[in-house]
Amino acid sequence: MKFSICNELFEGWKLDDIFQYSAELGYDGVEIAHFTICDSVTEVSKLERERLRKSAEKAGIEIVGIHWVLISPKGLHISHPDPEIRLKTRDYLHELVDFCGDLGGRVIVFGSPQNRKTIEPLKPEEAWELAKETFQHTCDHAKDRGVIICIEPLASYMTDYINTPEDGARLVEEINHPNFKMILDTYSMSCNKVDMAKAVEKYSQYLEHFHINDDNQKWPLSGGIDYAPVAKALKKINYDKYVSVEVFKFEPDPRTIAQESMKALKTIFK
Repeated sequence: MKFSICNELFEGWKLDDIFQYSAELGYDGVEIAHFTICDSVTEVSKLERERLRKSAEKAGIEIVGIHWVLISPKGLHISHPDPEIRLKTRDYLHELVDFCGDLGGRVIVFGSPQNRKTIEPLKPEEAWELAKETFQHTCDHAKDRGVIICIEPLASYMTDYINTPEDGARLVEEINHPNFKMILDTYSMSCNKVDMAKAVEKYSQYLEHFHINDDNQKWPLSGGIDYAPVAKALKKINYDKYVSVEVFKFEPDPRTIAQESMKALKTIFK
């Protein structure tokens, strides 16, 4: 099992400094939200991608992958009723795969609730089918680049479909591609009152990435989630991939969040 941290909490920091500081604290990797460095990943040159990859390597950090992938540019949606918007989104997903691969990343975390929620006149099941079609067009390219797309079940207040581990597993099974898997997130599971340990064990074959946070949207052990059962389950399935800290409240400051998160990880997974 390896530990990583999401870069957006380091507001105003350069990625090079985040790599260095994260390594100093004992993290193995950094997960990147591209909106912190650009509007569209197409704006980041091949040269800069290579520089960032080498910067992380020099610091002893692995770029785990990317997340918050459709927050920008505006106007993208995987299940939009307009086929032109879906095509535009599909094309951008290909760009995201290349961006992730060029950085040396392995996972693309697909949460993006506003870019997948059902838009009228569609019904959720119709949106599901369109989303599935969008992802299916990207999986082979992901395989070529050694990248795995991970669908993230999200809290039901965020989006109206793919909310539970069961939903995520169903989508993985229907797409049926080795480069389409699932990520689980402790905050969303707590919101939906999911038995986290049971979900980890039941869907272990689909689990490619794991986000850890607390029910107060801050770092682990700062709120009310009991991590002991899910930590035990991750160990039981011999989970050897990343547990990545993702917070939604960036207070009091990046250093405190990163430090307290690492302390919590060591306590939870001791």
